[in-house]
Amino acid sequence: MSSPEDITAGPVIRDRRRIDPDTGQVRDADQSGRAGSAQSADPAGPASAGDTEAGGRRSGKHAAGPGSAERTAEESAALTQLAERTADLQRLQAEYANYRKRVERDRAAVREQALANVLGELLPVLDDIGRAREHGELSGGFKSIAEALESAVVKLGLISYGEKGDPFDPVVHEALMHSYSSEVSEPTCVQILQPGYKIGDRILRPARVAVAEPGGPDAPDNDDALDEASPRGGASAKQAPADGNGNG
Repeated sequence: MSSPEDITAGPVIRDRRRIDPDTGQVRDADQSGRAGSAQSADPAGPASAGDTEAGGRRSGKHAAGPGSAERTAEESAALTQLAERTADLQRLQAEYANYRKRVERDRAAVREQALANVLGELLPVLDDIGRAREHGELSGGFKSIAEALESAVVKLGLISYGEKGDPFDPVVHEALMHSYSSEVSEPTCVQILQPGYKIGDRILRPARVAVAEPGGPDAPDNDDALDEASPRGGASAKQAPADGNGNG
């Protein structure tokens, strides 16, 4: 049987936890044994152990609080920095794309201008070739050279335009002669005095033409309107009637 001393002493509880609930530190074996002996001598017994564990949890929460807040602040700062760097990268990419488009556009404009300058100098040569062809003087080796030159400028994008019967357009035509005709229903190019040339939508030289308007000799004089429409104020072929002295 148990002695009266054993009954009054109560159960012996030894705290062998490796983590100190008060400090959160790892205890060695000697400290763990001393803690167990101290708790066994404590008359509070199990209640003291429970309070100690609860206090340890509260202490752990207080200990973890500042560290968690610090980690949250660091994460927020890292996310802010990431957003700033991403915005910088997107802005740099947009600037580079705009720069590349601008360079390509400028390069195309320079190429078009240089090509226009070169082909513009060749237009008188092409006019001479056309006149030689009209007079039947384009033959032999000169014919081969002329055809090779015309083929080369066509490959470079030079387009010749202006045909008899085309509607008169002051944007692409230059009226050098003017008359009236009952055979046309609108201002019409009745003769091509010199063909026009263009590259794409760029006019290198307007076609120089003779224009006829609908009507007869008694039609109202529209020379001024036609001259204003022509980009170079082409001369009119219509002559004013002579007076009694023979002056026009």
